[in-house]
Amino acid sequence: MKISIPAVIAALTIGTVPAWGIAADTGSETAAVDPAAVQILQKMTSFVRDLGAFSVHTQTTLEDLLDSGQRIDFDVAADVTVRRPDKIRAQRVGGQLRQEFYYDGKSLTLFNPDQGVYATQLAPGTIEEMLDVAREELGLTIPMADLVYGNAYAILMQGVESATVFGKVTIDGIACDHLAFRRPDVDFQLWVASGDQPLPCKFAVTDTSTPALLSTVTVTSHWNLAPDAGNAEFEFTPPDGATSVTFLPAEDGSGGQ
Repeated sequence: MKISIPAVIAALTIGTVPAWGIAADTGSETAAVDPAAVQILQKMTSFVRDLGAFSVHTQTTLEDLLDSGQRIDFDVAADVTVRRPDKIRAQRVGGQLRQEFYYDGKSLTLFNPDQGVYATQLAPGTIEEMLDVAREELGLTIPMADLVYGNAYAILMQGVESATVFGKVTIDGIACDHLAFRRPDVDFQLWVASGDQPLPCKFAVTDTSTPALLSTVTVTSHWNLAPDAGNAEFEFTPPDGATSVTFLPAEDGSGGQ
């Protein structure tokens, strides 16, 4: 038996809107890499990389385009716990489909509690290697994946042609630096908390390769930099009556699960 389930992602969108008629400081629009933007990005990725463990709530909006040309947004919420170097648990909450993802350093498992089905596969021994396997072989994208990689800075900066600091904004009461980057076929933005804990408060990716310019936007909240997460948190034990199924390979175009 095989199942196909929409993947959960954390990556994301664009837009600068002046507030209440006051002109916004949109910064430089020249195609240049501002060292200040690069420095903030490097500070953020280094800070997240050096966290031994953390948990976070993500709220993601994914834009889609119907055959009629109408744009529709889909919302996905997730709770993610990471413990380096080899533990992740993610729970998709709300919506029409609940999912739970487990990685314990030896295997990865996707569980659909409402359908009572789960799929398990052996996995490499580090988070980075597991994320590669999940994406390339299974078509799975784990929430916060791009920022969990130890080399997230190099990944995000690859091919960057423009980097800009658009100024200060406040997200959920937190002062943030608004950064915008351009790469071939992709624009991405980051809103990074100011101060000694430069966490990503919001991030966005826009596909510029098509006229639709569809985006995915994620807002993060409820960061816990010292979660109480023992090994059992990341280990999947099938509940009574659950059925083991098989992951669909990514080439099936199914989103992998």
